[in-house]
Amino acid sequence: MYLLAALFLPVIGFLLCLTVFRKAAGSAFMVAMGTAGVAFLASLAMIPEIAQNPTKISQALSVNWIPYPPIHFSIGADGLSLWLIVATTLLSLIAILTASKRDGQFFAWLLLLEAGIVGVFSSQDLFLFFVFFELTLVPTLFLMGQYGKDSGRSTSSAATVKFFIYTFAGSVLMLAAITYLFLKAGTFDYQNILLQVQAGSFRLSPAEQMPLFLAFFLAFAVKTPLFPFHSWQADAYATAPSPLGIVMAGMMGKLGAYGLLRFCLPLFPNAARECAGWINGLAILAILYGALVAIVQPNIKRLLAFSSLSHLGFIVLGIFSFHINGLDGAAYQMVCHAITTGALFMLAGVLEDRKGSSDIADFGGLASRTPWLATTFLVAVLASSGLPSLNNFVGEYLILQGAAYAGFPYAAAAAVGVILSAVYLLWMYQRTFLGPNPAEDTADLSGSETIAIAPLILLMVWMGVSSGSFMPLQSAVNQKILQQSKMNVEFRVQVPAAEAVHGN
Repeated sequence: MYLLAALFLPVIGFLLCLTVFRKAAGSAFMVAMGTAGVAFLASLAMIPEIAQNPTKISQALSVNWIPYPPIHFSIGADGLSLWLIVATTLLSLIAILTASKRDGQFFAWLLLLEAGIVGVFSSQDLFLFFVFFELTLVPTLFLMGQYGKDSGRSTSSAATVKFFIYTFAGSVLMLAAITYLFLKAGTFDYQNILLQVQAGSFRLSPAEQMPLFLAFFLAFAVKTPLFPFHSWQADAYATAPSPLGIVMAGMMGKLGAYGLLRFCLPLFPNAARECAGWINGLAILAILYGALVAIVQPNIKRLLAFSSLSHLGFIVLGIFSFHINGLDGAAYQMVCHAITTGALFMLAGVLEDRKGSSDIADFGGLASRTPWLATTFLVAVLASSGLPSLNNFVGEYLILQGAAYAGFPYAAAAAVGVILSAVYLLWMYQRTFLGPNPAEDTADLSGSETIAIAPLILLMVWMGVSSGSFMPLQSAVNQKILQQSKMNVEFRVQVPAAEAVHGN
């Protein structure tokens, strides 16, 4: 019931804002805030039920949608998808709050994007998953194309076209793979397919697994994005209107990472294992390349875009470590990165609203004039850098542990990325907020902006000092995924023979 509210309330808000309140900006804002706010509360209300049995899919709805091929509108959530749904509804609510001066159509597309992302995380039918996966393109294209702002290196229309071509091309191959799975299993129901795999009635030969895995992987690698499928990202993030940037940077990349963890490992374990070496290589390239390019970026949004590329490389590295620590770190980091990056893009939007630009050179010495903006920005920067006691540290530490198990050189190379992230983020902060005072006054955080950023700052601290409040639900599902893919490797302590004989 609560999942239905989290999914369909934004759809109702979308329809109202696009039709009845399209030209009434004030009323559209209230409708958007109301529907998104209740959707967020509904996502929180899901926690007690899922916490009782995090590995069980809490089925909210399963009805026949298309008679043949038999496609079901089947949605549910478990411990892995729960926090991603909560993060989606929270960031969407914050994006709407920071877009209070926009028109009804803007709010409508934001709400549809929220519904699409929640649908991806809750779909239990492969075809329905594909529908929601593609649905997220529609509002993003309208928001970028109609409300985007040209940056120094790209126009909003060019960035929109590039984003569409990359993501749509990858998804077409995934649809072909989903169709093949249906012909093989006789159903699109994902849980049914997993049951057939466990019973041994559904088998994919190595020759079948590899192309199917690559088709899914390409769609998810583009959406994440993973190097070298990332070239759409910086232009899209730089030209996107700030409220869209909050949701896009915070949640869009998690669609791909979630797909890798949810589908690629359980369905195609042999192919995933065989490809792990070069995928981890791409993840390391993403970590280092994203960090190095971020250092030389003159624009805050472009710097944050390459920072996201680097941090999402950590998530992929954790997933393909095939170790419980790596998977737990990756799942936790999905949520942590959503919170920190959403906060950074929101604050970058605040700076852009003040100056009409997000170029670092246009700022300097803001800390003395905007103490609250400087403080919240610093907390978000430190969290994104992986400072202990803040949220990103937990995920990155576990990922490095899992990577070390897969191969110590992976962990060593990824650790360099952690150091570089502190370099480019702190240097960006120093040039923006410290140094000589700006020539003109700049307003500090407003009341609505303070309300919007406060829960994100609170979560950065809470998730950093009390990961046990969140991670056990994810970890239970990750254990199940490793068991499904028959890749779970337990810790083994080597006991010297002499000690074993004497019982020491």
